[in-house]
Amino acid sequence: MCAMKVSDLVRIQVTPSGDRAYDVVLGEGALDELPALAVGRTRVMVVHPRALRATAAVVLAGLRGDGGVEAHAFEVPDGEEAKQLRVAGACWDALGRVGFTRDDLVVGLGGGTTTDLAGFVAAGWLRGVDVIQIPTTVLGMVDAAVGGKTGIDIAAGKNLVGAFHQPLAVLCDLSTLASLPAVEVRAGLAEVVKTGFIADPRILELLEADPTGSARLPELVERSIRVKAEVVSGDPRESGRREILNYGHTLAHAIEKVENFSWRHGAAVSVGMVFAAELSRLVAGLDRATADRHRELLRAIGLPVEYRGDRWPVLLDAMRVDKKTRGRRLRFVVLEELGRPRGFDDPEPGLLLAAYGSVAAGGVSAGEN
Repeated sequence: MCAMKVSDLVRIQVTPSGDRAYDVVLGEGALDELPALAVGRTRVMVVHPRALRATAAVVLAGLRGDGGVEAHAFEVPDGEEAKQLRVAGACWDALGRVGFTRDDLVVGLGGGTTTDLAGFVAAGWLRGVDVIQIPTTVLGMVDAAVGGKTGIDIAAGKNLVGAFHQPLAVLCDLSTLASLPAVEVRAGLAEVVKTGFIADPRILELLEADPTGSARLPELVERSIRVKAEVVSGDPRESGRREILNYGHTLAHAIEKVENFSWRHGAAVSVGMVFAAELSRLVAGLDRATADRHRELLRAIGLPVEYRGDRWPVLLDAMRVDKKTRGRRLRFVVLEELGRPRGFDDPEPGLLLAAYGSVAAGGVSAGEN
């Protein structure tokens, strides 16, 4: 479904302060770089979802042949179900059974949930072994796999248990997107739109010209990765500027929790950005046209821009246990103008409710497409 052709691999370097630098390799054929990166390892564990069993078999064959390593596969559930403590525990048990040492390597092959899990497993095993991330979705490429954030979900909320653990490399093979369902591409484009509003307005122009993203998907993915690489290089542990990448995410994570993770992350982020844009208009002086631009573009892409109006009390409770909360103070990212985000602490309850009015639908959830 994607008209893409990248003749040469693009290498985007991430240079997190106080940690090792690594490359995000982007283009068709990026996956072929894995065996060379695994040379010298004794064992490699490829963590992958059921849906990518065939791709994992190809990866394993390459590692055993070209890489000459002892390669193992560990299959995990599809989607958010993978990001559970019991699944991480099963991964660690598997590493123990095959005798994984600190010189061995974990590979995360799949969408953002798989790379989050694989990174967390690598961070925990022997207090940290190397991980290479191979994201196979738009969302994974532009968001989850880059930056060293790893984590799992617990009953209290999304990503509340995790670690910062930078990968050895990130391989974004665009050929893996060719068979991606349209609904998954749309979900990934929500994070692409986010980087457009916070840092690279050219992204918005490209998507307004083609809301499917299909004609310029390689460029959109590359631009989004460059935004994230620049931000996380300067703030690898979210102690300052990195929080701008959470634009729209405070409400988004609450929606995901309230919906028991039945909503795709990108769909929830879409609603969260419309809410954040209105909050920005109310508290940070964002102009009406830019606030409206969120809704218009996200709707054109086919993403939801509304959520149940009657769910505000439970959403507010869910936001209070989000990892971005400081003490008893809710924290949001707002836009002062296009490309100029900042943090905002503890808005008045009335302002939050007023902003929620911009996404509030009737008593039945608007759902996701």
